[in-house]
Amino acid sequence: HTPILLPHPTAQLPEQANCIMPAVMKALAAASPVSAPPSPRRRVAGSSGAPCQSLQSSFRGIPLRCCPRKPAHRSPPLRSSRAAAQVVAMKPAIQFIQGTDEQTIPDVRLTKSRDGTNGVAIFEFDQPSVFDSSAELGDITGFYMIDEEGVLQTVDVSAKFVNGKPARVEAKYVMRTAGDWDRFMRFMERYSQANGLQFVKN
Repeated sequence: HTPILLPHPTAQLPEQANCIMPAVMKALAAASPVSAPPSPRRRVAGSSGAPCQSLQSSFRGIPLRCCPRKPAHRSPPLRSSRAAAQVVAMKPAIQFIQGTDEQTIPDVRLTKSRDGTNGVAIFEFDQPSVFDSSAELGDITGFYMIDEEGVLQTVDVSAKFVNGKPARVEAKYVMRTAGDWDRFMRFMERYSQANGLQFVKN
């Protein structure tokens, strides 16, 4: 049999195809994001002027920018250091009633044993200010020597009267060890410096 050659469908409409194809391609190009015009460049959130690398994709789309991430702000670690203790120099004071400083400066007599293991300090106050405040604050409760190291105290306190009125107070403090003596002398040094006193050997 002799083969019969039929023309291809597209071969019959060469002019029609040439008219339709450009219109179809134009419509697809308008609807496709691939060929969309480039938009203004965008920065990745968090970039703060750091150098960036621009990566252009093979498509005609929006260029990508890869910027280094800004390091997150971190609070400095809390230091577990102890607060330095502030040693406030306390003014040395003598009290007969706790909380009330005696304003009268006493005469002080010191005696010490030959071996230096014990000693006695006798304080004499002429018209002490405690007489003025005892009516409001109460009676004398003891003899207190206060400084930055602590409190030295004794209850060996006696009052002397003149014409029926208290005129003088005497307090005796006994030191039974060399350590007691040294501690007392540290108080007396501070008390003397604060009140302008000096030791006189008899």
